[in-house]
Amino acid sequence: MRLLTRPMRIHLAQKLLAEALGSALLLAIVIGSGIMAERLSNGNLAIALLANALATVGGLYVLIELFGPVSGAHFNPAVSLVMALRGGMPRAWLVPYVFAQMTGAVLGACLAHAMFDLSIFQLSVKVRSGSGQWIAEAVATACLILIVLRAPAARVAPMVAAFIGAAYWFTASTSFANPAAVLGRMFSNSFAGIAPVSVPAFMAAELAGAGIALVIHKALSGSTVAPESSSDAALSHDTLPRHA
Repeated sequence: MRLLTRPMRIHLAQKLLAEALGSALLLAIVIGSGIMAERLSNGNLAIALLANALATVGGLYVLIELFGPVSGAHFNPAVSLVMALRGGMPRAWLVPYVFAQMTGAVLGACLAHAMFDLSIFQLSVKVRSGSGQWIAEAVATACLILIVLRAPAARVAPMVAAFIGAAYWFTASTSFANPAAVLGRMFSNSFAGIAPVSVPAFMAAELAGAGIALVIHKALSGSTVAPESSSDAALSHDTLPRHA
């Protein structure tokens, strides 16, 4: 395999930095807003979940718009896996992307704790288990991937953010839909946390959901070529190699 040239190494490093920063900020938003919501809701879980969802919708939209031109704004190993499988980015970049996302997610959890003067390193004790929650994660992830693959490029950010906000409420799991988010939230014993024992099943359900989305996308597309205006192209065009 040919070694990357120096310009390519720099370019990939910028993408990985964007993925790490975006993932960190996303988890800081999810966890931090959950902590604030729990503190201010006076025990009303519905109000806490609403505040958490609204903060996530706004923050996710901004992060996609901000980092999309640099890395594609995946922030999600399931999205990166689908992009790599479909040729939206070099497959050799999948592992570095996932590592950046996972690392960023854990650091984002630590950042949220620091902002609220909590213990930096925590493990959640909130067990999230049962077939209903696993089905919910598969459904949420499948729908998210379908949006990424089929939404018009200019509408990806608002559609992804809006769907995640809705999925906070219509799924039994409150829609993690992201293995990196699962890992980050495992390290937070807060409103948004998930116990380590619940993590493997959640991640497996999310990957299954990504596979289901690919099957559905292929069935809907038939033998036609996806248009250049699709979000598949939008998320992937900046991850393709560029020649100096």
